Amino acid sequence: MTELREDGFLGGRLRIAQPAQGYRAGADAVMLAAACPAQAGESVLELGCGAGVALLCLGARVPGLRLFGLELQEDYAALARRSAAANGVAAEILQGDLARPPAALRALSFDHVIANPPYFTAGTVAPDAGRGRARHEDTPLETWIAAGLRRLRTGGRLTLIQRAERLGAILSALSPAAGAVTILPVAAREGREAGRIILSARKGARAPLRLLSPFVMHANPSHSGDGEDLTVAAQAVLREGAALSPAGPDFR
Repeated sequence: MTELREDGFLGGRLRIAQPAQGYRAGADAVMLAAACPAQAGESVLELGCGAGVALLCLGARVPGLRLFGLELQEDYAALARRSAAANGVAAEILQGDLARPPAALRALSFDHVIANPPYFTAGTVAPDAGRGRARHEDTPLETWIAAGLRRLRTGGRLTLIQRAERLGAILSALSPAAGAVTILPVAAREGREAGRIILSARKGARAPLRLLSPFVMHANPSHSGDGEDLTVAAQAVLREGAALSPAGPDFR
């Protein structure tokens, strides 16, 4: 792996080692963690945990969770283990393919599964192999969802962050195994189309789908320089470790 750097998350509460030149998780991972409604005593699995950013942000916000991560690339799995220990967050990180998970993982079921699957299905692959594998979809999105549902107990909840244009494929893959789907569009600025969605679904549920009001990341109408212009709500999630609780019912 290339040279490492240490990135701060949740206002510096977490310091997480990531590749200086390879794939580095950022705001999407923090948002995913904030959207997971896990409570103390429950178990959580992150598929494709990378260097552990989402899993460790969740562990920092909700003490007393049983945290597990599965990561295909051993270098990233090692970073996740290192950062978990450095930040005092108990987590078991396994190396393996989510389509063919290790036996130790197949023996377990979870209250929650979270995932930030690769966003890109085609195009130029990043020159760094680790970055390319993390960002480009070698394993189909439907396989990610099927793997997550298999690891959930009945009534358990799957939470994903993904590009908005993939919503149709996600809903198709969830049916008929999961329901009570809640969708939170995430827009960069007020009045812009949502580029991301955060979706939550409960295994075995049949409740109707809910579409929430968009979560807006930036306060200014356009990008006006290098200064940060996060909305109050986005600051609370990204800097203060708040749960993602948009107006109206939350993801529970």
